[in-house]
Amino acid sequence: MRSVTYSMSVSLDGYIVGPDGGFDWTVPDEEVFRLATDEVRGAGVHLLGRRLYETMLYWETAEQNPSLDFSTVEFAAIWRALPKVVFSTALSAVQGNARLASGSLAEEIERLRAEPAEGDIAIGGATLAAEAAASDLIDEYRARVYPVLVGGGTPFFPQQQRQFDLELVETRSFNARVVYLRYRVAR
Repeated sequence: MRSVTYSMSVSLDGYIVGPDGGFDWTVPDEEVFRLATDEVRGAGVHLLGRRLYETMLYWETAEQNPSLDFSTVEFAAIWRALPKVVFSTALSAVQGNARLASGSLAEEIERLRAEPAEGDIAIGGATLAAEAAASDLIDEYRARVYPVLVGGGTPFFPQQQRQFDLELVETRSFNARVVYLRYRVAR
Protein backbone atom coordinates (compact mmCIF):
# COMPACT_ATOMS: atom_id res chain seq x y z
CA MET A 1 0.00 0.00 0.00
CA ARG A 2 1.26 3.50 -0.83
CA SER A 3 2.56 5.62 2.07
CA VAL A 4 1.32 9.13 2.77
CA THR A 5 4.26 11.45 3.48
CA TYR A 6 4.36 15.02 4.77
CA SER A 7 7.59 16.86 4.00
CA MET A 8 8.43 20.51 4.45
CA SER A 9 11.22 22.84 5.50
CA VAL A 10 10.77 23.88 9.13
CA SER A 11 12.41 26.29 11.56
CA LEU A 12 14.01 24.90 14.70
CA ASP A 13 11.04 26.24 16.69
CA GLY A 14 8.63 24.30 14.47
CA TYR A 15 7.23 26.69 11.85
CA ILE A 16 7.06 26.40 8.06
CA VAL A 17 6.47 30.14 7.65
CA GLY A 18 7.16 32.97 10.06
CA PRO A 19 4.61 35.32 11.63
CA ASP A 20 4.84 37.63 8.59
CA GLY A 21 4.17 34.73 6.18
CA GLY A 22 7.78 34.73 5.02
CA PHE A 23 9.88 31.65 4.39
CA ASP A 24 12.98 33.14 2.79
CA TRP A 25 15.08 31.36 5.43
CA THR A 26 14.24 28.04 3.69
CA VAL A 27 16.25 28.71 0.53
CA PRO A 28 18.17 25.44 0.17
CA ASP A 29 21.78 24.99 -0.82
CA GLU A 30 22.60 22.47 -3.58
CA GLU A 31 22.80 19.53 -1.17
CA VAL A 32 19.40 20.20 0.47
CA PHE A 33 17.85 20.98 -2.92
CA ARG A 34 19.01 17.54 -4.14
CA LEU A 35 17.22 15.92 -1.17
CA ALA A 36 14.00 17.79 -2.01
CA THR A 37 14.34 16.74 -5.65
CA ASP A 38 14.81 13.10 -4.65
CA GLU A 39 11.70 13.27 -2.45
CA VAL A 40 9.62 14.64 -5.32
CA ARG A 41 11.09 11.99 -7.62
CA GLY A 42 9.86 9.31 -5.16
CA ALA A 43 6.31 10.64 -5.10
CA GLY A 44 3.62 9.20 -7.32
CA VAL A 45 1.18 12.04 -6.64
CA HIS A 46 1.26 15.25 -4.62
CA LEU A 47 -1.71 16.61 -2.65
CA LEU A 48 -1.68 20.38 -2.16
CA GLY A 49 -3.79 23.09 -0.65
CA ARG A 50 -4.50 26.24 -2.62
CA ARG A 51 -1.70 28.39 -1.16
CA LEU A 52 1.04 25.83 -1.77
CA TYR A 53 -0.35 25.08 -5.23
CA GLU A 54 -0.17 28.78 -6.12
CA THR A 55 3.38 29.02 -4.74
CA MET A 56 4.48 25.97 -6.73
CA LEU A 57 3.02 27.28 -10.02
CA TYR A 58 6.45 28.89 -10.54
CA TRP A 59 7.84 25.44 -11.38
CA GLU A 60 5.41 24.93 -14.28
CA THR A 61 7.45 27.34 -16.43
CA ALA A 62 10.75 27.68 -14.52
CA GLU A 63 12.81 25.84 -17.13
CA GLN A 64 12.10 28.64 -19.60
CA ASN A 65 14.55 30.82 -17.66
CA PRO A 66 17.91 30.36 -19.46
CA SER A 67 19.93 31.34 -16.37
CA LEU A 68 18.82 28.34 -14.27
CA ASP A 69 21.31 25.63 -13.46
CA PHE A 70 20.82 21.95 -14.27
CA SER A 71 19.49 20.90 -10.85
CA THR A 72 16.80 23.59 -10.91
CA VAL A 73 15.73 22.63 -14.44
CA GLU A 74 15.71 18.97 -13.36
CA PHE A 75 13.45 19.72 -10.37
CA ALA A 76 11.09 21.71 -12.60
CA ALA A 77 10.78 18.81 -15.06
CA ILE A 78 10.10 16.29 -12.28
CA TRP A 79 7.58 18.60 -10.59
CA ARG A 80 5.80 19.41 -13.85
CA ALA A 81 5.36 15.70 -14.69
CA LEU A 82 4.15 14.75 -11.20
CA PRO A 83 0.37 14.33 -10.92
CA LYS A 84 -1.10 16.77 -8.42
CA VAL A 85 -4.45 16.96 -6.62
CA VAL A 86 -5.41 20.44 -5.39
CA PHE A 87 -7.83 20.92 -2.51
CA SER A 88 -9.54 24.28 -2.86
CA THR A 89 -13.02 25.71 -2.90
CA ALA A 90 -11.68 29.06 -4.16
CA LEU A 91 -10.24 27.75 -7.44
CA SER A 92 -12.39 26.73 -10.38
CA ALA A 93 -9.50 25.42 -12.52
CA VAL A 94 -5.87 24.37 -12.15
CA GLN A 95 -2.94 24.22 -14.56
CA GLY A 96 -0.48 21.62 -15.72
CA ASN A 97 -0.61 18.03 -14.51
CA ALA A 98 -3.06 18.91 -11.73
CA ARG A 99 -6.72 18.36 -11.00
CA LEU A 100 -9.07 19.70 -8.39
CA ALA A 101 -9.99 17.19 -5.72
CA SER A 102 -13.39 15.63 -6.32
CA GLY A 103 -13.83 14.25 -2.81
CA SER A 104 -12.71 14.82 0.73
CA LEU A 105 -9.07 14.39 1.68
CA ALA A 106 -9.79 10.99 3.25
CA GLU A 107 -11.70 9.85 0.15
CA GLU A 108 -8.92 10.98 -2.20
CA ILE A 109 -6.24 9.23 -0.13
CA GLU A 110 -8.31 6.04 0.08
CA ARG A 111 -8.79 6.05 -3.70
CA LEU A 112 -5.10 6.78 -4.37
CA ARG A 113 -3.97 4.06 -1.96
CA ALA A 114 -6.20 1.56 -3.78
CA GLU A 115 -4.66 2.37 -7.17
CA PRO A 116 -1.90 0.05 -8.40
CA ALA A 117 0.38 3.06 -8.93
CA GLU A 118 3.97 3.49 -7.73
CA GLY A 119 5.38 6.18 -5.47
CA ASP A 120 4.35 7.86 -2.25
CA ILE A 121 1.31 10.03 -1.80
CA ALA A 122 2.95 13.30 -0.77
CA ILE A 123 1.09 16.01 1.13
CA GLY A 124 2.23 19.60 1.06
CA GLY A 125 0.97 22.49 3.11
CA ALA A 126 0.33 22.75 6.83
CA THR A 127 -3.44 23.12 6.65
CA LEU A 128 -3.92 20.05 4.47
CA ALA A 129 -1.39 18.08 6.53
CA ALA A 130 -3.23 19.04 9.74
CA GLU A 131 -6.45 17.62 8.31
CA ALA A 132 -4.66 14.43 7.27
CA ALA A 133 -2.99 14.10 10.68
CA ALA A 134 -6.31 14.60 12.49
CA SER A 135 -7.71 11.67 10.51
CA ASP A 136 -4.55 9.59 11.14
CA LEU A 137 -3.73 9.45 7.41
CA ILE A 138 -0.03 10.40 7.52
CA ASP A 139 2.47 7.53 7.54
CA GLU A 140 5.72 9.54 7.52
CA TYR A 141 6.86 12.99 8.62
CA ARG A 142 9.93 14.41 6.86
CA ALA A 143 11.37 17.65 8.19
CA ARG A 144 14.27 19.65 6.81
CA VAL A 145 15.08 21.60 9.99
CA TYR A 146 16.75 24.98 9.44
CA PRO A 147 18.85 26.64 12.17
CA VAL A 148 16.57 29.61 12.69
CA LEU A 149 13.96 30.60 15.28
CA VAL A 150 11.12 32.55 13.69
CA GLY A 151 9.02 33.02 16.83
CA GLY A 152 5.63 32.07 15.44
CA GLY A 153 3.70 31.55 12.25
CA THR A 154 2.29 28.40 10.69
CA PRO A 155 3.37 25.28 12.60
CA PHE A 156 4.78 22.22 10.84
CA PHE A 157 3.06 19.88 13.28
CA PRO A 158 -0.67 20.37 13.67
CA GLN A 159 -1.98 20.85 17.17
CA GLN A 160 -3.54 17.52 18.10
CA GLN A 161 -5.41 16.46 21.18
CA ARG A 162 -3.69 13.09 21.20
CA GLN A 163 -0.23 11.61 21.15
CA PHE A 164 1.41 10.13 18.05
CA ASP A 165 4.39 7.85 18.62
CA LEU A 166 7.01 8.06 15.89
CA GLU A 167 9.87 5.78 14.87
CA LEU A 168 13.06 7.42 13.61
CA VAL A 169 13.81 6.15 10.09
CA GLU A 170 16.61 8.46 8.95
CA THR A 171 18.65 11.48 9.94
CA ARG A 172 21.06 13.45 7.81
CA SER A 173 23.12 16.58 8.45
CA PHE A 174 24.04 19.00 5.68
CA ASN A 175 26.87 21.51 5.29
CA ALA A 176 24.29 24.31 5.39
CA ARG A 177 23.56 23.30 9.03
CA VAL A 178 20.21 21.84 7.96
CA VAL A 179 19.18 18.57 9.58
CA TYR A 180 16.86 16.13 7.83
CA LEU A 181 14.60 14.05 10.09
CA ARG A 182 12.42 11.27 8.76
CA TYR A 183 9.93 9.60 11.11
CA ARG A 184 7.39 6.85 10.50
CA VAL A 185 4.17 6.85 12.53
CA ALA A 186 4.21 3.88 14.91
CA ARG A 187 1.03 1.92 14.41
